[in-house]
Amino acid sequence: MIPIVLKVQNLKCSGCAHTITQKLAALNLLKDIKVAADENTVAFSYTQQYDLDQAKKVLADMGYPIAGEANPLSTKAQSFMSCAVGRILKN
Repeated sequence: MIPIVLKVQNLKCSGCAHTITQKLAALNLLKDIKVAADENTVAFSYTQQYDLDQAKKVLADMGYPIAGEANPLSTKAQSFMSCAVGRILKN
């Protein structure tokens, strides 16, 4: 397993962290998923480049692109929706 820590954009709170954790876990490709909202990081271990690429795609689709990638208003809006869902499901 290859450990990695990704710096992501739009990560605001534990609701965001919950959504990210749930969606990445659903891939069944990653291990040791940890999301730190206070540091804007997502950490996990993967085995193949495909696994990493899939994780980055899921993050971007939820509104949490990797730092340095495009972050238009539509992506920021998607992150608010992902955050709200995470808050609801967390409780």
